[in-house]
Amino acid sequence: MSQTSLHGKWTVSSSDEDEDLPLSGTTTPKSHRPAESNRSSCRSPVPVPAPPEVKAEPARTPVSSPTVGSEARQSAARNQINPVKFKPGPSLAGKRKKEASDGSSWALSDSDEDDVDVKRNRQSSPPKREPPNGETKKPKVESERPPSPHGRLYYIDEPDDFFESSLPRLNDTYRFYLNKVTGLDRKYNSGALHIRDILSPLFGTLKESVQFNYCFDIPWMVKQFPPEFRHCPVLIVHGDKREAKARLLQQGQPFPHVRFCQAKLDIAFGTHHTKMMLLWYEEGFRVVILTSNLIRADWYQKTQGMWMSPLFPRLPEGSSSGSGESPTFFKRDLLEYLASYRAPELEDWIQRIKEHDLSETRVYLVASTPGRYVGADMERWGHLRLRKLLYEHTNPIPGEERWPMIGQFSSIGSMGTDKTKWLAGEFQRTLTTLGKSSLRPDPLMHLLYPSVEDVRTSLEGYPAGGSLPYSIQTAQKQIWLHSYFHRWKASRTGRSHAMPHIKTYMRVSPDFTQLAWFLVTSANLSKAAWGALEKNNSQVMVRSYELGVLYVPSAFNMKTFPVETNPFPASSSTSGFPVPFDLPPTSYSPKDQPWIWNIPYSQEPDTHGNIWVPS
Repeated sequence: MSQTSLHGKWTVSSSDEDEDLPLSGTTTPKSHRPAESNRSSCRSPVPVPAPPEVKAEPARTPVSSPTVGSEARQSAARNQINPVKFKPGPSLAGKRKKEASDGSSWALSDSDEDDVDVKRNRQSSPPKREPPNGETKKPKVESERPPSPHGRLYYIDEPDDFFESSLPRLNDTYRFYLNKVTGLDRKYNSGALHIRDILSPLFGTLKESVQFNYCFDIPWMVKQFPPEFRHCPVLIVHGDKREAKARLLQQGQPFPHVRFCQAKLDIAFGTHHTKMMLLWYEEGFRVVILTSNLIRADWYQKTQGMWMSPLFPRLPEGSSSGSGESPTFFKRDLLEYLASYRAPELEDWIQRIKEHDLSETRVYLVASTPGRYVGADMERWGHLRLRKLLYEHTNPIPGEERWPMIGQFSSIGSMGTDKTKWLAGEFQRTLTTLGKSSLRPDPLMHLLYPSVEDVRTSLEGYPAGGSLPYSIQTAQKQIWLHSYFHRWKASRTGRSHAMPHIKTYMRVSPDFTQLAWFLVTSANLSKAAWGALEKNNSQVMVRSYELGVLYVPSAFNMKTFPVETNPFPASSSTSGFPVPFDLPPTSYSPKDQPWIWNIPYSQEPDTHGNIWVPS
C-alpha cells in the first residue's frame, strides 16, 4: 500500500508495537528440555569439546546478523548496510510539496486500516532501492565518513577496557543500572553494565541459564558468555511462530547446549516481549530483568536499563515452602509468572527458585501475560496490577495533584480517537493512584518519545529509528496524543545521543527532585502491553507477555526517592535514584515532530551523512 505525504511517497507495512507482531496459526511444539548440566560447574578439569566457532563481528558495524526483529529494525539494518548519502536538491523520497504545512507535517489519509492489517495484507516485498543517478554504489569505507560531532569514538567498536576486569563499582541501593554505550566518555559507563559483564565470572560461577526475550541473535549471544561458561546449558524462551520460529531454531543448530521453549500466544497480535535472565550459579541464583533484546544493536549505542537482583543463596535443606520470601512477595510473584507459561521446560527452574532465599529483594514484580481475566484475577497482570501495588504500598502526598506523571517508551500503540478511550480514561487512573486516597486528581502527564531531530543527531543516526517503530498509520489517527510529547534529553547520564529502548514510568514532584515511585519495564505505551478493560469494565484483556519491576519508597524505608542529579560516575553510597533522562522534561517545540519510522527523511543528513528511505 503506497501513500504520499509532504515527505514523499512510501510503502506502509508496520506493527504499532515495539517489535514485529508474530505470525499466527501454529501449534505448540514438543517440549525441548534443557540439557543436563554439570551440577558442580560448567568448568571442567578434563578437556571438553570446543563450542562451535562464532565468527568475529565485522569492525565498526553495529548491525547484528542475521537481521531480526520488526520491519522497522530490518529497514534500519538495510539503511546501515546500504546507506543512501544526502545530496542537496531533489531526493530519492520525492520532492517536498511547497504548500505550507497544516501543522501535522503529514498528509493524513482517511484510512481506518489497522497497522497489523496493513502488515498482514502486504503481498509483495518493497522495490529494491537503486543508487541515485544510476551510479554504482561503492562500499562504505572509513575515508568516506563525514566528521562526527560526537568525536572519533563514534565510529569504533568497544575498546579493550570497555568490559569489566574486576567487580565494578555499582549502586547497590536500588540495583537499577543502565547499559554501557560505545562512544561515550568513560565516566558515563562507570557503573553501567554490558551483557558480557552480566555473564562474566565476576557475578558468579555459572552453571545454567534461561534467556526470556523477543529478538535473538544466537551466535552473538553465545559469544557474550566467557569461554569457561560458553558450553553451559541455555534455555531460550521466545514467542516466534512459523517462519520466524524456523529461522530461530536454525540459528541454534550449531549450538547443542541451546534449547528452546515457545511461549503460548493465544490472543491475536500478542508478543512475547518479556526480557529476563535467570542465572543459576554454583554460589546461588540471580534474576536480571531488562529492556534489551539479545542482539548486538541493543547493547551498542542505545539507552537501556535493567534491574539486577542480589545473589540469592540456597535455602537450608528441609526449609518450609514459604521460606525465602521477601517483604515484596517477589518470590511468590515470580513463581506465579513462570507458571503462567504452562511450559514443562520451566518446571526445573520453578523448583530451583523455590530452593533459594529471595528475601533481600526490595522491588515488586509487575508482569503481563496473555489472557482475559475477571474478578480478582483482573489485578494479577498489566496496569491493574500496577494500580493495586500503588494503592497498597504508596501513601497520599499533600498537593499530589501537582505531581506530574511521566511515561517514557520506545513505541506507541493505537490509543483511540481521543484521550478518553484508554489513556486518560483507564491508564491515567492507574498512574495517578497514590495509596488509599479518595482524591482522583488530573495532574500533568509528560510522555517522552524521541523527535525526528533526536534521531537524526543520534549516535546511530537515522537507523536508530528502527527501534522506534511508531508508524504513520497509527500516528495519523491520534494527533491529539502528540501534545503530550517531550524530547529525549539525557545529558545527566551522557546519553542524549543514545536513543532510548528503555521504558520507564514514574510520579515526580512539582520541582522534579523527588519520586513517589519508579517503574522500569519492557512495556511500551500500548493496550496490548498493559491490558484494556472490556465488558463494562468487568473484564481485562492482555495480549502480550511483559515484565518490569516497581520501586516504592516504603520498601526502602523512605517517604520519597530523591532524584540523583549526577548518576555518573556511579557511587555505591548515594541515596539518589538514577533517573536515566533529564528532569524536567523538554516539551516539543512547534517545529518538532515525533519520529515516524515508515516515512522518508531526506531533507537533512544524519550524523553519518545519510538520509532515511524506509523499505
